[in-house]
Amino acid sequence: MDELGMSAYNQCRLCPIYCTVNRREGRIGRCGETDTVRVAWSGLHRGEEPPITGDLGSGMIFFSGCPLHCAYCQNHQISGKGESGTKAVGIEVSIAELSKMMLGLQDQGATNLNLVTGTHFIPSIVAALNLARSQGFTLDVVWNSSGFESPEGLSLIDPYIDLYLIDVKTLREDVSAEFCGLARYASIIRPVMQYIHQNQRTTFIDEEGHLKGILVRHLVFPGTLDATKEVLLYFAQELKSSCYLSLMVQFEPPKGDVRFPAIREEEYNDLLLALEELEIEDGFVQELGENVSWIPDFTQENPFPEGFATPLPYFLSLKAKTS
Repeated sequence: MDELGMSAYNQCRLCPIYCTVNRREGRIGRCGETDTVRVAWSGLHRGEEPPITGDLGSGMIFFSGCPLHCAYCQNHQISGKGESGTKAVGIEVSIAELSKMMLGLQDQGATNLNLVTGTHFIPSIVAALNLARSQGFTLDVVWNSSGFESPEGLSLIDPYIDLYLIDVKTLREDVSAEFCGLARYASIIRPVMQYIHQNQRTTFIDEEGHLKGILVRHLVFPGTLDATKEVLLYFAQELKSSCYLSLMVQFEPPKGDVRFPAIREEEYNDLLLALEELEIEDGFVQELGENVSWIPDFTQENPFPEGFATPLPYFLSLKAKTS
């Protein structure tokens, strides 16, 4: 990206917090990061929805830091401050190294490039994508996001995105205050979805089996079934004609220090009935009672359950240099 694009770090408005701090001078905002990209893990991941995973796995890059501090984030090791106030898990990478990671994932056989929580590093990601494309990078780009985005940030990354894999966590402020760490999330997500739709994206699976467009993810938070039904109604009224839905029901607190009752079978069946009544047909529904824990440990070379991921060797080599 040219100097004009990188200047977005000068008075940062890349997320809706609008900290306006100069991250190029080493200052940090709510995301906890300067303008130096930090990556927590990269490799092939086989736990995404089937057309995103593909044959060998989605090519993931997990970025450190996050502007949204969800109380029960499964990626808490990398999204916020670590133990005793230390920085979130991750290693510093240059734009050239980030670009090389993208090319490495393509060489590894990734179905796509899956950028996880990259909002606060958008200018650098765009620069790395441009560099990678000049060197033969051709994978689809997936924007894997909490939905906590600003128009300023989206305007920079949107031209590069083939699939938005985006959360609509809730539309209720009380729920977002408890589970998302910020009541404002509930009022921000609608304009974000409107922004994405202004380009008149349609969602489909292409001839190679790759999902394009917009896949809305919604995780049912414990004790908030009515709030989930509000999201489903919103999806049916405003999104289903141009989006797919991924409904997830396996909520798991990451630290094990809080216990919530699992969703009951009758509640699950109630949600399936709601999908039917609202004629929401395109997408995916997580099965009830899956026993695999999805809480990753990013201190390990492979943070995920056995068989679900393969680290990128180049990332491991960069990590080894920092240890």
